[in-house]
Amino acid sequence: MNHPDNLLYTKDHEWVHIENGHAKIGITDYAQTELGDIVYVDIESLDEEIERHGIFGSVEAVKTVSDLFMPISGVVTEKNELLEDQPELVNLDPYGKGWMIKIKITGNAADADLLNVSEYIKEIGQ
Repeated sequence: MNHPDNLLYTKDHEWVHIENGHAKIGITDYAQTELGDIVYVDIESLDEEIERHGIFGSVEAVKTVSDLFMPISGVVTEKNELLEDQPELVNLDPYGKGWMIKIKITGNAADADLLNVSEYIKEIGQ
């Protein structure tokens, strides 16, 4: 399983790439494997400010629907339009073309309880 070491992770299995007060967010390789084939990604939070742990969308897999939680408070500035027609990109490339949203960070990332790659790997028992 792939877990890039330049990202931060949550216990809810989202990944975060922080750069210059902005962040790109998606779900981890572990999460997409656990969900199975993703058939729909629903993100209706564009231009909304969402607090940490708030729901920014959901993913629907063949057997389940799962909420997506904000790892850091922020304003959703962009959603991945490719996922509307190609939700399988989350399964195929969760850290690349399968990213979900970009945000302008409004909260303190240091308070977000984000995990580095070794902490995340320990969290998921690998």
